[in-house]
Amino acid sequence: MRANESSGTRGRTFTESARRAQIVAATIETIAELGYARASFAQIAKRAGLSSTGLISYHFASKNELVKQAVIQIYGEITAFMTERLADQPTATEALRAYIEGNVEFSGAHRVEMKALLDIFINGGIDYGEPKERAALSPVEQILHWGQQTGEFREFDVQVMATSLQRSVEGPNFLLAGDTALDLRAYARELVSLFERATRADT
Repeated sequence: MRANESSGTRGRTFTESARRAQIVAATIETIAELGYARASFAQIAKRAGLSSTGLISYHFASKNELVKQAVIQIYGEITAFMTERLADQPTATEALRAYIEGNVEFSGAHRVEMKALLDIFINGGIDYGEPKERAALSPVEQILHWGQQTGEFREFDVQVMATSLQRSVEGPNFLLAGDTALDLRAYARELVSLFERATRADT
């Protein structure tokens, strides 16, 4: 029985936790460089500087389990980053701007993580169903509802607008794969302008 199965998360030693973090980081880097399909335990162990794949198997029962943990870590980083960016925004309009700029900024600052996440998604490594879709749309839907309630935004179908906006802020993850020199600040400015025009109440 593996150590994390017998003792649970609370029972892990500092060394075990550090080793797991090392393996997850190497997994993300390996997928970003080689792709999801080629990211074998052997390749991950090599990048992590491990003596054998057995050290990975000790902590993770399968590639799926390991990739799931990598995805959880990336989503956790995104959530923490965006929570900070959206905190204390005084109006829905400013929150919408912060949401757009924050997502694009994160993509630019975490290109390895987002490239890995995109490759996992494209190759079916993420079980992305309706619950995850709703979770992704929820923050922007809240902003849009807020703006409609305060009169900042016009009346529109919130789900349609939220889906359009969410897909737009995810755009850099696809574009950067073919254009590493993409001007992300210009991209964010255009999106802010586009969705401010699309949402604002008639004056």
